[in-house]
Amino acid sequence: MLKKIFLCLGLLFCIAGAFAQNYPERPSQSPVADFTGTLTDSQKQQLDARVKAFEDSTSNQVAIVLIKTLGDYEIIDYGVGLIRKWGIGQKDKNNGVLVLIAVDDRKMSIQTGYGLEGALPDITTQQIIQNDMRPRFREGDYYGGIDAALTNIIKATKGEYVAPKKAKRSSGDGDGGPGGFIIIIVIVIIIFIISKGGGGGGGKRVIGGRGGASPFWWFLAGNMLGGSGRSSGSDWGGGGSWGGGGGGSSWGGFGGGSSGGGGSSGSW
Repeated sequence: MLKKIFLCLGLLFCIAGAFAQNYPERPSQSPVADFTGTLTDSQKQQLDARVKAFEDSTSNQVAIVLIKTLGDYEIIDYGVGLIRKWGIGQKDKNNGVLVLIAVDDRKMSIQTGYGLEGALPDITTQQIIQNDMRPRFREGDYYGGIDAALTNIIKATKGEYVAPKKAKRSSGDGDGGPGGFIIIIVIVIIIFIISKGGGGGGGKRVIGGRGGASPFWWFLAGNMLGGSGRSSGSDWGGGGSWGGGGGGSSWGGFGGGSSGGGGSSGSW
């Protein structure tokens, strides 16, 4: 039984590692990260200056991230993971905001840490996406859409922006990504292994007498891990670089914040 438990735990750790490795490294110079080459150096510098000034005056942290594609991820799931991995927001306040754009997928999201869910509820982030980002992105004006969204994110945290109640979340918001589905499958496998592995009767055993798993279950686990990690490193590249300039070296980095999944997403 102990061997079975270790086997199951090892499988879970492997899956967790497969998800973690898809995130880019945390920036050290700027909260504006463009991995696609979409923004010009001047545009990145302007956004960088605004975000840092906002952080200096409020302690709230905003990260603006452009990637090529999400691969197999749903954008909300990816954003939650990125906020946690980078620690966007102060650790004791969880007051971070992530503006995430997947350019090739034509998807975007605004996601918040626990501490800003009151100031930036889902209805507000969805209104900003629909009114500020979507129409400009459709025109190819990525900087204009991000800049307008940043303006209203700042206003909302100061109580100067309130979204109308008629705003609706996009149908994709809150949809579970592949991570939840895989975990459910793993749990079912674990239960099956524990319930069937120790039997001495006529049924086919999942775990052999020496603790070795049937090749079928290793094949199934390998397929799940392969599916979760298909995004190659080239998805995050494309000639872009961390936003910089304008005193970027004085930025202290993110503060260790986290997120509970608040925010909205959309497409254009």
